[in-house]
Amino acid sequence: MKYTKALTAPDDYKFTMSDDLRRIAERELNETDDRRNHALQMLRDWAEKNPRIVKVRMDSNFLLKFLRAKKFSIPVAQENIERFLLLRFIRDGNVFMNLDCRLPKLAKLLDLGYMFALPKRDKNGRRVMFYRPGVFDLNEFSNDDMVRVHGICYETILADEENQIRGIVHAGVGTGIGLQYLTLFTIKEAVRITKNGERLLPMRHQEMHGCNINPALKIAVEWGMTLISEKLRNRIRLYTDIKDIEMDKSLLPKEYGGTMPMAEMIKLWKAEVEAHRATLLNDDKMAVHLHMYPEAAREGSVSSLKQNLNGCSGFKENNSTYGLAGSFRKLEVD
Repeated sequence: MKYTKALTAPDDYKFTMSDDLRRIAERELNETDDRRNHALQMLRDWAEKNPRIVKVRMDSNFLLKFLRAKKFSIPVAQENIERFLLLRFIRDGNVFMNLDCRLPKLAKLLDLGYMFALPKRDKNGRRVMFYRPGVFDLNEFSNDDMVRVHGICYETILADEENQIRGIVHAGVGTGIGLQYLTLFTIKEAVRITKNGERLLPMRHQEMHGCNINPALKIAVEWGMTLISEKLRNRIRLYTDIKDIEMDKSLLPKEYGGTMPMAEMIKLWKAEVEAHRATLLNDDKMAVHLHMYPEAAREGSVSSLKQNLNGCSGFKENNSTYGLAGSFRKLEVD
């Protein structure tokens, strides 16, 4: 088949990683050579025939992160890819696009160490994403800046196949975060970001550690926990102080009990981000026909996540499932 919608060319994938990773991929993700080859072919053919898709990457690295996140369920991966493409257009200003680490505000957030991946892997071979939200100055940065820097960092770390297979550990310190930070997003926005993020981000979240969280935010944290799945909630650990964190502390920045200075870690992470910059900017050429989706789907509403995209050639804009009649009871958070 000739792939006219391919932003990047289909490639003949070869598994070149360790035998240990091969075993993990097969045991935890149902990945074998035959299943992988079949799934990649199926996804490429599906994307080419899908009337809603205009342009999409068809290289193995891009497609495999969805297959691995969905344990090689082809229909679920198809759904994830299409919604991922649509997600890039759901907010005003296309905030999930132009993920350029050289933009002044985004570069500053990276320099401040708002979030960065720790250089060394943990005992299970996983990378750790470290967060310092307290450096996010509400007078200088917007919620769009926050969304974009997360997009840059997550896309960068997921470009590494080992991270796709092993998954990611998250750890952060809440020092400096107060009630004023709750004004960054409306309740509706917070719910949509959380629900879409968990459903659509092709990342295996293995552990989540939160430290030094302001007691005044307890109610907000408890509410946020209700928005995520039970599976993710069971992977979250909260600590009064980072010294109590249940992970190898030598991995952390020196300022938080580790060995390597944070400035050096940030420099190394910025080099990784810069190396992935051209790919991220080229991803902006991926597109879907927005007019073929109902308004709720274009806005990333929670109710639209319950509608199956697979096998549909389009939606009716006046479908009550998406309209006021179907969404009225969910109006406050949809």
